[in-house]
Amino acid sequence: MINVLVADDHAIVRAGISKIINDDPGMKVIDEASNGAEVLKLIDKQEYDVILLDLNMPEISGLDALKQLRSIRPETPVLVLSMYPENQYATRTLKAGAAGYLTKEAAPENLIEAIRKVVNGGRFITPELAEQLAFSIGTETRENPHDILSDREYQVMCAIASGKSASQVAKELNLSVKTVSTYRTRILEKMNFDNNAQLTHYVIKNDLLP
Repeated sequence: MINVLVADDHAIVRAGISKIINDDPGMKVIDEASNGAEVLKLIDKQEYDVILLDLNMPEISGLDALKQLRSIRPETPVLVLSMYPENQYATRTLKAGAAGYLTKEAAPENLIEAIRKVVNGGRFITPELAEQLAFSIGTETRENPHDILSDREYQVMCAIASGKSASQVAKELNLSVKTVSTYRTRILEKMNFDNNAQLTHYVIKNDLLP
């Protein structure tokens, strides 16, 4: 029996994912978490065969939780299941130690396939992502400007470009408004932009919004 931990901040999404998994006779969701902090508490008490992790969660984001999980429980595979398209976060999560990346638009059978693959020691990526990664290998010497941003800076950049105010970004990412302002300044400097309009144009042009 494959024991699964499902982490997502939306109860209805957790319920749907759990039903898909529990309908398979070889798998069972034994715990659920609504944020990254809960995930880290649960792994202190229980061992899991695989952790399904959303990225956009309060308190501790999925990306931050992933990095801590790789340090605390490196033997436990983490499968990221996110609303964000692969071109936005897949490469970052795989580099951070995820065993696979799947969007929430995927078919239920793809989720079951992905779980079995990562539990057996493999990595799960879609053919589209495999092509994207293969292309990036050939162009590693010329990074995209946004590749130099830290994960948190990248999140702030996308949030700003989506039209959210500093207070909205702060609430979404569990940061202070002052910290968001600091990140914004750092992002503009790194990307060599003068204002939010240039940043937004870049994000839209490179299809980085969900």
